[in-house]
Amino acid sequence: MLVVDKLGRKTLFLCGGIQMFLSQILVGGIMAAKLGDHGEISRGYAYFVLVLICVYVAGFAWSWGPLGWLVPSEIFPLEIRSAGQSITVAVSFLFTFIIAQTFLAMLCHFKAGIFFFFGGWVVVMTSFVYLLLPETKNVPIEQMERVWREHWFWTRIIGEVGDEESKLQEL
Repeated sequence: MLVVDKLGRKTLFLCGGIQMFLSQILVGGIMAAKLGDHGEISRGYAYFVLVLICVYVAGFAWSWGPLGWLVPSEIFPLEIRSAGQSITVAVSFLFTFIIAQTFLAMLCHFKAGIFFFFGGWVVVMTSFVYLLLPETKNVPIEQMERVWREHWFWTRIIGEVGDEESKLQEL
C-alpha cells in the first residue's frame, strides 16, 4: 500500500492482473501437459506449480486484494459512499462464497482447465480496469464526479444525469 499513491491504482491493477494471468496459464499448462486426467507429476514440476501458485497469490496480495477495497471507497460520491461501499462488500462476499462452494466440483469437472477458466476471468477483470476504470491517484473525493464526466465511456451516462439536473434547475 506504500506505492499505491506513487504508481496509481490502475497501474497496480494492470500489473497484478498480468502476473495473476500468467501464473494461472502456466499452472494450467503444466497440469494439463504433465498430469493429464489420471497421471502423475514429477517432484520438480510439483515444486514449480507450487511456486507459480505463490506468484499468483503474491500478485493478488499486492494488487487486486487490497485495491478491491480501496478503489470502491474512493470512486463513490460522498452522498452515496456508505451505500456503495456496503453493496461492494456484499457482492464481494457473495462471489467469494459462490467460488468457495463451487471450486471443488469445478476442479473435478474442469481438471487443469479450471486454471484457464479463472485466468480468463482475470483477463476480463483486467480489461475492465484498463478500459473503464478512471485513475483516482491524487484525486480528492470531491472531484470524483469530474473524473467520471471526463472519462470516454462514463461521460455519456454521467452527462445525461447532469443534463437532466441542469434542466430541472432552470425550471
